Amino acid sequence: MPNFQYKALDRKTNKEVKDSIEAANQGEAIAAIKRNGLLPIEVKEAKVRSQKTPGAAAKGDGGKGGGFSIPFLGGGVKAKQVTDFTRQLSTLTDAGLPMVQSLQILTDMQPPGPFKAALGSVSEEVQSGTMLSDGMSRYPKIWDKLYTNLIKAGESAGALETILRRLAEFREKAQRLKKKVIGALIYPIAVLTIAVGILTFIMVVIVPKFEQIFEELAIELPPLTEVLIGFSRFVGSYWWMIGLGIIFTFFGLSVFRRTDAGGAIVDRMTLRVPVLGNVIRKSSVARFTRTLGTLVTSGVGFLEALDITKSATPNIVVRNAIQDVRDSVKEGESINEPLARSGVFNDIVVNMIKVGEETGELDKMLVKIADNYDEEVDEAVAAMMALMEPLLIVFMGGAVGFIVIALFLPLIEIIDQIS
Repeated sequence: MPNFQYKALDRKTNKEVKDSIEAANQGEAIAAIKRNGLLPIEVKEAKVRSQKTPGAAAKGDGGKGGGFSIPFLGGGVKAKQVTDFTRQLSTLTDAGLPMVQSLQILTDMQPPGPFKAALGSVSEEVQSGTMLSDGMSRYPKIWDKLYTNLIKAGESAGALETILRRLAEFREKAQRLKKKVIGALIYPIAVLTIAVGILTFIMVVIVPKFEQIFEELAIELPPLTEVLIGFSRFVGSYWWMIGLGIIFTFFGLSVFRRTDAGGAIVDRMTLRVPVLGNVIRKSSVARFTRTLGTLVTSGVGFLEALDITKSATPNIVVRNAIQDVRDSVKEGESINEPLARSGVFNDIVVNMIKVGEETGELDKMLVKIADNYDEEVDEAVAAMMALMEPLLIVFMGGAVGFIVIALFLPLIEIIDQIS
């Protein structure tokens, strides 16, 4: 029978084991290794390994490309690409394939680019005996702290297959939530952009022609028409100043938001915006509870889980609330009081977390809250869209109605004089 050399993780001692085993094929070898209470990392037939020389291996890797470590890799890698990779890796490991073989298969599947090169480098490091979490941690722009800590927890507990499946589900749900919020904002932004473009065209092109007609007829203009013509002259003469003002405003807000104080002010004001603030608040709560619940369920220490959740939270108000929770827990207090003081988490969420803390099932309660809030985000987005449509119609109707009335008042006066 063929002899297979393998590298595995002892589930009891969490130590790496290197040994060999006889089996009819690789699949039976993997099954036998698992029966011995080990987690296969790499399984190779002995004769295949003996035929390879270090020089040949290096040559083969060079031909593939991406068989080297590039420290600055990570830019330009989309979140969906990482999520798809996580789901595929989870499927392969569930099927019983060794980690190295799974990584090599997924590396070959990737299109040329930074992600393929980074994945190839991680695959080589795992093959040489490095833990998967350590290899991924060298590329924080691709696999963030949350990702690598979950992988590390799975490796330590000997439940990497379960962690990968849970991580894939977590990323997929987070992406769906993000798409819902962004998708809800695209429609009103697109409509407003088109509306502003049309109104600008009317002000710059149409209104001056009417102004020329009124001057030729030498009629006295109503106040409403004078206001419209004055605004049209301002837009026509200082359009570049308006454009620069908008650009500098956005740039200034962006710089201001990057500061701790400015970011807190902007995020706090955003949460108070009618309708939109409700969507952002619910999505922030869903993100916080799902991230923390996933980490705690996976065996990450609670304080460390709070640190990771804090770093993965974009909203500074929620981030400060998480820091207060961490300080409270570190001093031996409960977590529900700091959450209540933040003003982001409502009484229902705080009480559910309190019950979970008292019953010792905080991880399950956090995931349950996240599932509930995902549904509430759907409802909040639908409500926002239902409100946005009539508001946009009223805005466009009001702007166009004002222009039409202002332009036709002098014409009505002319018609009256002719009559």
